[in-house]
Amino acid sequence: MHVNRLRRARARARAAVALTSLALLGTAVSAAGPATAAPQVPAAAAPACSTAYKIEQVLDGGTTWRMCWHYNTLSGLVLDNVSYQPKDEPEPIAVLTSARLAQVHVPYDDGENEYDDITGTDFGYALQNLKPGECPGGTIKTVKVPDRGDVQGLCTTTRARGHAYRLNDDASTGGSGKVYTAQGKDLLVYTVNKASWYEYITEWRFSSDGTITSNVGATGSLSPYDYNGTDGKGWPIGKGARAYAESHAHNVFWRLNFGLDGSPKSKVEQYDSKVTAPSGGGSPTTKTTRTPVTKELAGDAKDMRWWRVVSTAGKNKDGHPRSYEFVPGRTSKFPGRSFTKHDVYFTEYKKCEQYASDNPAGHCGGASVDKWVGGQTLTHPITWVNIGFHHIARDEDQQPMPVHWQGFSLAPRDVTAMNPLTPADLADQNGVPRNGS
Repeated sequence: MHVNRLRRARARARAAVALTSLALLGTAVSAAGPATAAPQVPAAAAPACSTAYKIEQVLDGGTTWRMCWHYNTLSGLVLDNVSYQPKDEPEPIAVLTSARLAQVHVPYDDGENEYDDITGTDFGYALQNLKPGECPGGTIKTVKVPDRGDVQGLCTTTRARGHAYRLNDDASTGGSGKVYTAQGKDLLVYTVNKASWYEYITEWRFSSDGTITSNVGATGSLSPYDYNGTDGKGWPIGKGARAYAESHAHNVFWRLNFGLDGSPKSKVEQYDSKVTAPSGGGSPTTKTTRTPVTKELAGDAKDMRWWRVVSTAGKNKDGHPRSYEFVPGRTSKFPGRSFTKHDVYFTEYKKCEQYASDNPAGHCGGASVDKWVGGQTLTHPITWVNIGFHHIARDEDQQPMPVHWQGFSLAPRDVTAMNPLTPADLADQNGVPRNGS
């Protein structure tokens, strides 16, 4: 995967020079995008960027997603001022001020090699040109990359996701006898960046029901220079038991700056549910507790635990504060480094805190996200999500390697008063259903 350390050193030096020259101003190292950095408080209206850097898509059911994008020569694609407008909302609902990758940390099992693929390689510079067949039914946008020129590297398209909902409103229980069903589509935005032998697909999906999903897919090749894992830290690839591909981890971090309802001053809440065994012939009971997260937190996922970011500036039509809930995908937590020991971090916004590890700003009180959790009160929380994958190679990983995905979703919780795709026939069923007791 990682072949030339000198090449990486040169890439790191070039990145450091670029960072120094731009002084880490918010969206540091902008290679392409609007002339000014994205504002910290997004407008509730359409994104304020030129047409070339604007993404707007109306999905089935009438939902509209709007956002700006720019390109960062370290982390690649950055999405700015993301807003969501269901069909019955008069104005767009601001969700995210910015969202992007914050690190891909790759330690090898033998302890001999360890890399930060975002800040330590040509990840941002090595944006790949996409062929039309890789963006079916969509548009490939031009990205201006320093030292490269124009790269046809950003795909925006739509993709079917299956059922959006299904309801058999059974007449035998007082319903209409109709079957309500719809298929859903997502807005898909993605790039491909090369880091030595690996190629990373950075994918964002925006669903008609308000869900946001981000995945990173690793593909390309296994490193031909790491086939010496014969000490129990590799897997035999090829004929017999001669070439052992070294096992390694991919610890992917995302940095999310929320701007719900146009304000960065969100609240964070943690929820835990405890199940109590039944006594006698009864049933188990479950109690859910809410814990306000008022200070910076390094959070660990557990069964029946979840977090949400809550708006302080807006409510839905039922009078409930809007929020987004974190839904992590499958993850393998890597305990070998302090910054990979936790699943989510909430830190108070600070300009220089840009990358989860190997952060280039030397004046930031530490070079990794765990060092920034210092007990400060959260008024403008930044969210860092860590999803890990332990890659033990297999014969099927050659050649080329099938994509393996890791990621998370942001699920809307009380963003709208009802399902934003509710059919007109059911629009009066807000609260207790009409056939409820």
